[in-house]
Amino acid sequence: MKGNSKAIRKRPPKAGIAGQKAACDWRQYICSDPEVLTGKPVVKGTRLAVDFILGLFAAGWSGKQVLQNYPSLSPKAIQAVFAYAAECMGEEAFYAIPSEAP
Repeated sequence: MKGNSKAIRKRPPKAGIAGQKAACDWRQYICSDPEVLTGKPVVKGTRLAVDFILGLFAAGWSGKQVLQNYPSLSPKAIQAVFAYAAECMGEEAFYAIPSEAP
C-alpha cells in the first residue's frame, strides 16, 4: 500500500477460502446464552469462550496442548472456533486510516 496509511483488509468470499464451502459448521459447536458468561459465544456444553480459546492459540499454545488441558473440547470444536471467528471477521468492514507523518 502506498503512502502513510494502514493496511485495509478485503472481504473474503462468503463461502470460504477460494469460494470453497466451509469444512465445519460452527453452529453445531458454538452457542450463546445470556446465562453463560453474559452471552459470550462459547463451545456448547462448556464455559469456554471463543475468545478465550483463540487467546490460547495467540499465546502460542498448540492444538495438542489445548486438547490436553481442556478435555471437554474436541478437534472439531476447535475447528468450529476458528470457523466462527472467520465468519465474524468476514462480516466486518475495515477502512484505511491515514497515519500522521512523523
